[in-house]
This record gives sequence, structure tokens and C-alpha cells, in this order.
Amino acid sequence: MPTARTKVKRHPERGDYERETIDAILDESLICHLGFVVDGQPFVIPTIHARDGDTLYIHGSPGSRMLRTAKGGVDVCVTVTLLDALVLARSVYNHSMNYRSVVVLGQAVELTDREEKLRAMRRVVEHIIPGRWEDARQPSDAEIKGTTILALPLSEASAKIRTGPPIDDEADLALPVWAGLIPLALEPAEPIAAEGVHGSPPTYAAEYERA
Repeated sequence: MPTARTKVKRHPERGDYERETIDAILDESLICHLGFVVDGQPFVIPTIHARDGDTLYIHGSPGSRMLRTAKGGVDVCVTVTLLDALVLARSVYNHSMNYRSVVVLGQAVELTDREEKLRAMRRVVEHIIPGRWEDARQPSDAEIKGTTILALPLSEASAKIRTGPPIDDEADLALPVWAGLIPLALEPAEPIAAEGVHGSPPTYAAEYERA
């Protein structure tokens, strides 16, 4: 159920509060934006995330002002957006975009237990490139200590989605103007090997795709 803070007010018909929908958008997105306030100054910073059940992990460096602030118990806002199409209407005013977005509100908690941090780091890597964690060198103790992981509960979250064709005014339908959709998708190109690497890329790289 939506809270007073997460209930969609602009185009409420586009709001979706089902966890299945929210989880799917979070899982497909590769990047999130975390909003917070420091001394009255708002900041919105892009970073890496991963979902683990009812928890959203946010990954970064201990030197990050974003993570130093967020782990102090301040309120944060995390957003993700997937852009699916440009929507061209007959009038400029009615142009739009088809998208799927999520907003998560709450207070993040820093993970300090080694095993919890290691689990979260694995989730982040597997979120980005499934199959990579077991194939690469595992993080050292120094690397684990040098990584900050925040955990944000998904108890207050909502999705907003627009789909479908342009919505033209009745008076514009007869105009000789092309209208419709330009679909957009994230398409990986062929992997490029680093210097000194020989052989074919692993299957998870060669056949990489998002959900």
C-alpha cells in the first residue's frame, strides 16, 4: 500500500504499488540516483545498487560524501528510471515518454559485519553481470573494509509507469502530422578485451543482456 509520501499525485493512474512491479524495475536498472541534503544543500548522486529481497543495497567508497551522509541516519530518496520509448504526438504539447520508474524513501543503515558486506558486494556484482562473481578474484579484507555498503528497506516505495501511444487532443487528430512511438532499448555491443587478455569472452559477457 502507498504511504502519504509515495502515493503518486500527478497522473495517479500511472502509479503502481505492487512489490512485484517495483522489484522488477529495480532489478533491471543498472544505476540509481540517491538524493540527500547536507547543511540545507540538496544533492542527487548516481551510484550502483542491487536488491536483495526487501533490501536495497547502495555501494560506494568510504570517502563518498553521499555515503558518509546517508549512513548517518538522514532521510534519503532513491530513484531509478527505465526509458522505453519517445512518444510523438501531433501537437508539441502532448509529446511524452514511455517509462518505468521507482522511488524509494527511508533511512539507510551502513553494513559493518564482514559477511553481510561480502554478501551485499556479491549481490551488486551479480546484479550488473550475472555469473561474474565466481569467475573473478574475490575481494580481500582490505577491499571489503574499503567499501561502504548501505542497506535501505523497501518498506516505502512506489512505481510510476507510462505505456501506450500518444494521447492527442480530439481537434488534432485530423492534422497531417506523423505521430507514434520511437522505441528505445539498452543494447550491449560486442565485448572488447583488455590488453593482455587472450581467448574468447565468457558467455555471460558475449551474450550479455538486461531483463
